[in-house]
Amino acid sequence: FIDNVRRARWNGVLGINIGKNADTPAERAIDDYELGLKQVYPHASYVTINISSPNTVGLRDLQQADQLERLLARLTRLREPLADRYSRRVPLVVKVAPDLEHAQIQAIADTVRRHGIDGLIATNTSVSREGVEGLRHAAEAGGLSGAPLRDRSTAVLRAFADVLKSELCLIGAGGIMSGADAAAKFEAGATLVQLYTGLIYRGPGLIAECASAYRAR
Repeated sequence: FIDNVRRARWNGVLGINIGKNADTPAERAIDDYELGLKQVYPHASYVTINISSPNTVGLRDLQQADQLERLLARLTRLREPLADRYSRRVPLVVKVAPDLEHAQIQAIADTVRRHGIDGLIATNTSVSREGVEGLRHAAEAGGLSGAPLRDRSTAVLRAFADVLKSELCLIGAGGIMSGADAAAKFEAGATLVQLYTGLIYRGPGLIAECASAYRAR
């Protein structure tokens, strides 16, 4: 992976996602994150601490307050010598799930604030099948993305914005299929947005549409 990043010679903003390996036991998860941060640090514009992918068993347990506390304490402590070594402080952002209750949102917000995390991505894909009930592939395993995720991810984004009060960068993701969808994320409190499924169905033109919607706010 790192070799591919080096060969790409990308001059734009490059966010690199880190998480635990599927076969790593839960008690060793932080070791994977520390190794990932060390490897990607010199190449990343920012690093995403992914604690919310539904495709890695046990990963979402890291959203629990005590586990997230330990993880962020270790990673922010590790960032200090890395920043000295590479003469730059790479922002860290935490990527959360859309399947959160208000108490979990408050606890996560308190923890990222306490550890000086730079941003939060709301949200990853969902384990819920709300909005696709009865469809042919609704029962398949994995995270639900795209339009059915839009309203739930925006609600979680808004909840984090209400708690964090512009204290850090909020990146809206989930169900952005049009410029209007992007505008709704900004209205909910996003500083930036990310596109995934929308690019598949709409292509690169969706980026220009979202930029136009942002300027027209």
